Amino acid sequence: MLPRHHEPIAAIATAPGRGAVGIVRVSGPHLGELVLALCGRALRPREATYLPFRDADGSAIDQGLALYFPAPHSYTGEDVLELQAHGGPVVLQMLLARCLQAAAECDPATGVARLAGLRLAQPGEFTERAFLNGKLDLAQAEAVADLIDASTSAAARSAARSLGGAFSEHIHGLRDALVHLRMLVEATLDFPEEEIDFLRSSDAAGQIQKLQQRLSQVLGQAEQGALLREGIKVVIAGQPNAGKSSLLNALAGAELAIVTPIAGTTRDKVQQTIQIEGVPLHIIDTAGLRESGDEVERIGIARAWEAIGDADVVLFLHDLTRSDAPEYIADDAVIASAMAQFKPKSVPVLDVWTKSDCVAPLPQGSALAEGVRLSSRTGEGLPELRRRLLVLAGWTAAPGGGLFLARARHVQALQAVGEHLAVAADQLLGESPALDLLAEELRLAQNALNQITGAFGADDLLGVIFSRFCIGK
Repeated sequence: MLPRHHEPIAAIATAPGRGAVGIVRVSGPHLGELVLALCGRALRPREATYLPFRDADGSAIDQGLALYFPAPHSYTGEDVLELQAHGGPVVLQMLLARCLQAAAECDPATGVARLAGLRLAQPGEFTERAFLNGKLDLAQAEAVADLIDASTSAAARSAARSLGGAFSEHIHGLRDALVHLRMLVEATLDFPEEEIDFLRSSDAAGQIQKLQQRLSQVLGQAEQGALLREGIKVVIAGQPNAGKSSLLNALAGAELAIVTPIAGTTRDKVQQTIQIEGVPLHIIDTAGLRESGDEVERIGIARAWEAIGDADVVLFLHDLTRSDAPEYIADDAVIASAMAQFKPKSVPVLDVWTKSDCVAPLPQGSALAEGVRLSSRTGEGLPELRRRLLVLAGWTAAPGGGLFLARARHVQALQAVGEHLAVAADQLLGESPALDLLAEELRLAQNALNQITGAFGADDLLGVIFSRFCIGK
């Protein structure tokens, strides 16, 4: 019985639904007999051939393009057969069923199944095969899913750079420098009788400092890449009729939320993803914060507070037309106090003064001039708000668009590398460095780097990563 990762697999590789073209993909060892059964003839490698796809009785299921990629020159590193048919779900299911049927049929000459054990692929299993067969490292494999899921053009370009190996190249460079440092430490540990201080003569302290500087640059780029992938969650909060729904509509450029003069119109969260300079911003409009006797509105307010507690940035809206009303000012103060206790301290709050088109310009130096002053109706202040949101998110556009896409786990791994290098540097610069502890910190730093590219990683980590891919990829 073949191990799971060597069993032949098949799946529909295109998204569910109807389309002009749909693809059925098969990967596994020795697909030649299966090609003959489905296509009625052998195929030239990597050459598209237009022909009928044969059912068991020889009739045509459909006509389309067949492509055969012999190992190792394929996406998975195994033999791969792709059948490009018309994109109807029934046709594709028939083709997939025929693949499984033909694989189980015995060859008349040998009495052996054409492709024993062919089964349906699990989500991400084709890309997992590519990783296991050395066609991609783990960071590149994740970039495949990120490219498919990209919500902005900037994220798509950055994911393509990661798929092309830009991120992995940085990681390999850091790893090579770490390996060299570990060699110096091990040499000092292994040959103490030679009285040769490999560490001082090779400027190990300087090498660690340079490595920390390189790591800082890569970490900064990874954080930017993670921001492109994940975006930030921006919650619009404030009292009823402060202009929250109007601001959501203005940012989104569409009438997504109902806007009326009636307090409590918004009863639940309304969310829309927009992009600013390619950065996805998940904007969430919430119910007005106040005491309410309406059960439905109370539920909406409770969800508003939950959103505030889970936000990356909070826009606290204040109505300029009521900015001199004592009761309104008091209620804003109560909300501000509750917000400070409810949200994490690291989450920034940006004061936004709305309805600027309805009031006279503020005098120079006014306390209300802090934050952003805007009008959702005229658009005044919206460019400044967008700029401030990017600043709060920590976004810095890379010159020439040279970013690579990264994930939260990549950022965490690089941060762990930094922590281990800091301890290693302290050990090295001490009066009597403990070389065994220094060696261990460098080893842990290398392990953290290896987890990014998959050179070292637990099976459960691989399972979590590839299970989130679409089937057929």
